[in-house]
Order: sequence, then structure tokens, then C-alpha cells
Amino acid sequence: MAKLKGKKIGKGILYCDDSLKLVRSKEFLRRYKGKIDLIFTSPPFPLNNQKAYGNKKGDDYINWFTEYGLALKPLLSKKGSIVIELGNSWTPKKPTFSIVTIKALLGFLEAGDYHLCQEFIWNNPAKLPTPAQWVTVKRKRVKDSFTKIWWMSSTPNPRASNKNVLVPYGDAMKKLLERQKYNHGKRISGHNIGKTSFLKKNKGAIPSNVIEASNTSSINPYMNYCRKNKLKPHPARMPIEVANFFIKFLTKKNHQILDPFAGCNTTGASANMLNRKWVAIENKKEYIKSSLGWFK
Repeated sequence: MAKLKGKKIGKGILYCDDSLKLVRSKEFLRRYKGKIDLIFTSPPFPLNNQKAYGNKKGDDYINWFTEYGLALKPLLSKKGSIVIELGNSWTPKKPTFSIVTIKALLGFLEAGDYHLCQEFIWNNPAKLPTPAQWVTVKRKRVKDSFTKIWWMSSTPNPRASNKNVLVPYGDAMKKLLERQKYNHGKRISGHNIGKTSFLKKNKGAIPSNVIEASNTSSINPYMNYCRKNKLKPHPARMPIEVANFFIKFLTKKNHQILDPFAGCNTTGASANMLNRKWVAIENKKEYIKSSLGWFK
């Protein structure tokens, strides 16, 4: 029986391989089948310009991404989830939005027969004004500042608790809790607000499905390590706050997280800090080398 060759780091294992080939292998399935509680990842986007980390286009992207829908399913635990960020794509030489990512998502869902649990938005307020040709040059569009994050599962009722991701109360809610009185009753929308529905002080407010975080920070263990060792940082880094949110929301301590497109391994770093086991796969050695900065 062939042995899986991965580098043990903290609470996880980092593999250098083609992720589709690896997750389909008998050795990988033997070790991880039914044991992954969350697959959290951000695959290469179907961009018009070729990036250093590799990206497919059009139908090639749709077919490639659809294959993962079936390949990842056996790895999920009974109440496990898959959370995937899918970037936006634009039609070549036209100021129109491409539906390639929408088709890819539908293909992925159908291939794995998944339930689509909820749609999230990651808004990056510091994102550059792109697509530049239509935003800054011809001024035909506004800047594209957010991407969609899709939460899905093999079951309609996967493990989740929004109690783990509560946010601080706003000033208005704090004042309401102090005065213990508000305008209750039936609203124009048809909702009937009870007299005491919002008077209980919990540990925080339930967050929305919009996550705001920039990826411009140059002061973190990863970036410091890259500068110190003269390594080129990954060009598409996700803020660790985004990974933290979903790992806390959908898993418990010592659960196991998988990222099949590790990049700079933000997922592994987040899982490690939150006391979860993790498995990461990245096919480029230079990115694996720089990702070690999270764990120094």
C-alpha cells in the first residue's frame, strides 16, 4: 500500500500534489473518507488573464470544477459542510459579467447532489477598481469589490451554530437593552414583533451573511516570513478573518478541515489557531515554502 507523503505542521498535514488526483486516490480516501468536517477553500478563478497560480477559462473551468463536486463528497462527515469562494469573471473584451462561475457552481452542486445552505458575500473595501478597462479607463462600470462564498452540504441540516460567531451589539441595540422598551407590534411587512422579543441580552448579535474584510495587511506572520526570507507572497490571499468565521461557525474543536487549494494556507493557519485538525493541498512548491510562515 502506497503511503501518503505530506509535511506535518502543528495540528495539520500539508501535501504538495494535484488536489483532484490526490483526493481521488485510494490512499487519501482510505485515510480521510467520512472524516472531514469542513472543506473550506478558494479555487483559482476563471480570469481572462493567466495568473501565476494557474487558472482555467470558459468550459474548461466549468468541467474542471464540476469534477470536484463528485470527488470531494466521500470525504465529508455526515454533518460536514463545503464552503467555497467563487470569484467573479468578466466577458473578454466586453463590459459584461460572465456566467462561467454560475455554471460551475451549478455543475458542482449537481455532481455531488449537494444542498445549497446559504449564500455569503465577502466584501473587500480595499479592492482595486477592476475590471480596469471598464472602471477606470472607459468609466462604464463601478468597481467589483465583492465575491460570493457558497455554503453547501450533503445534508439539508449540517452542523452549524451562529452562537459561535456572534458580533458586538451596535449602539442602538445597547440603548434598547438599557431602556427595555421599543415599538413592538405588526409591521407593514407583515412581521409581528413581540413585546419582549428583543429585550433579552445575549452574548452578542447574530451576524449577517456579509463579511467585510480587506486583504491588504502587510503585518502578519505570513508576510513577515516572506519578507525575511525573500519569498514572493501568494497573489490571491484571503484574510484570515474570513476563514475564522466559517471554521468557528461550522466546526468544533478537534474537528478536521480540508483545503484542496491551499495557496498560502490561510485555512490551515486559522484551523491551527482555533484548535482544529487540518489537511491542505497545494501543487506549487514555492507557495508551500512561503506558507510555513504562518507556523514560525
